[in-house]
Amino acid sequence: MAKYLLLKHYRGAPASVNDAPMDQWKPEEISAHVQYMNDFAARLEQTGEFVDSQALAPGGTFVRYDGEGRPPVTDGPFAETKDLIAGWMVIDVDSYERAVELAGELSAAPGAGGKPIHEWLELRPFLGSHCTITE
Repeated sequence: MAKYLLLKHYRGAPASVNDAPMDQWKPEEISAHVQYMNDFAARLEQTGEFVDSQALAPGGTFVRYDGEGRPPVTDGPFAETKDLIAGWMVIDVDSYERAVELAGELSAAPGAGGKPIHEWLELRPFLGSHCTITE
């Protein structure tokens, strides 16, 4: 088994087919999207392929150690994960091909108007998880 991280992006990836920002969705569209994600995770729990998943709040802060008693907090002039990453799921599957198959299925979660998003998901193997870096 090999572990993979599926990253859902707010931006930074190519635009999805159904590209309406979530803050413009109706409450029932958000509920349907979350239900799809929960049902997907529950199905993977049954097959032993689900490890964990979380949606991330949009806020966040970079913190850097700058000497004794002085941890500065900054929002810096660089892209931050709070602007890019919406959530993640970790799966543990038998092959890279299975990871790609599941990422493709997760990409079809419903969005605005109940239509599939067909969003791009970033698929990243865990280093040392029975996979090569070139996958």
